[in-house]
Amino acid sequence: MSDSESINGTNPGSGPIVWATIIAVTCLLLFLFQKILWLVVPFLLALILYYFLCPPMQALIYRGMSREGAASTVITVFLGFVAVAGVAVMPWVAAHLADWQDMLNRYIQGGMQLLNRSLRALEVHWPTLANAHLADTVTSRLEHGSGSLIDHLEPIAIGIMAWAPSLMLAPFLAFFFLRDGRTFKRFLGNAVPNAFFERTLFLLHEIDRTSRAYFQGLIKLTVLDTITLAAGLWVLGIPGPLALGVICAVLAWVPYVGSILGGLLVVLVAATDFPDAPGMAYWAVALFVVVRLLDDFLYMPLTIGKSLELHPLVTVLMIFVGGAVAGISGLMLVLPVLGVVMVIGETTGIIVTDARLMARHRQARSLRKALASVDL
Repeated sequence: MSDSESINGTNPGSGPIVWATIIAVTCLLLFLFQKILWLVVPFLLALILYYFLCPPMQALIYRGMSREGAASTVITVFLGFVAVAGVAVMPWVAAHLADWQDMLNRYIQGGMQLLNRSLRALEVHWPTLANAHLADTVTSRLEHGSGSLIDHLEPIAIGIMAWAPSLMLAPFLAFFFLRDGRTFKRFLGNAVPNAFFERTLFLLHEIDRTSRAYFQGLIKLTVLDTITLAAGLWVLGIPGPLALGVICAVLAWVPYVGSILGGLLVVLVAATDFPDAPGMAYWAVALFVVVRLLDDFLYMPLTIGKSLELHPLVTVLMIFVGGAVAGISGLMLVLPVLGVVMVIGETTGIIVTDARLMARHRQARSLRKALASVDL
């Protein structure tokens, strides 16, 4: 730092020590969050609800309603809408459940037939695989290990029921975010020394902006993935390209794992609807490889990375780091956690290295000490 910078109290930016601390704290938080996912997931859903319901609440406040009344109104309307939609959809779901089960079984069988044809094609070109009876062995194990569909759906249903109580925390938390958000900010502000008050307000504003930017970037990424996948599937001639594109784009919220599941879904559809054209499934695989590369190296840096003001290299590397530290949960949480920790770390680094701010803080402490002992 130059002499003029020291005199004026300016800061040239975050250095390597600050960024090393940011990355270390991010990894530690991901490891800890993995242990309390039952609380982290409802908290994230509550944040999404908060940013979704905040504009209508602000509109009610501008019309003269109190903040408490506006928060109660928007939460009540939202829960009422969810309840009405659930009651309306349940009969339709129950009526089509058997059809969906038959369709899923048909797609699974189509995928197994594609796998069997592919393995036998490999055996023709690789005598070693033919001598090992690879196709027969793999097909036999899949048929005996797959079991009935009910056997696989049962643990999924049990898992959903186990997560349901914690997910019900989301609207409860969102209500208090809406109602008491400003009170919490004042509570934090009152605990900060006066010398750092302006920086604390800036920090709270940046944390809110970063969280909002992440979810906005996620929506932009979903739209880009949907358009790219739907266009590619439409060119290939696979039925229902838009619906498949939306499903795969939402699954891609879980990096890598979600993309694999989405790609598997489209391959099963292509293998079943085009049984005499196995090349269609291979083209679907190629499409998903291309979209995956675009996602990692173009779309994500341009949407989430740009919204969080992260360098594309940092965005890509931290996704891999998050997966290595905390698995699937780390893949989902690494970017929002990194964005918030980055704001806190950079602001703290600016405060600590700002000679003028630190001098004001020391002067304020000495004045308070002198004032406290003036009548002794």
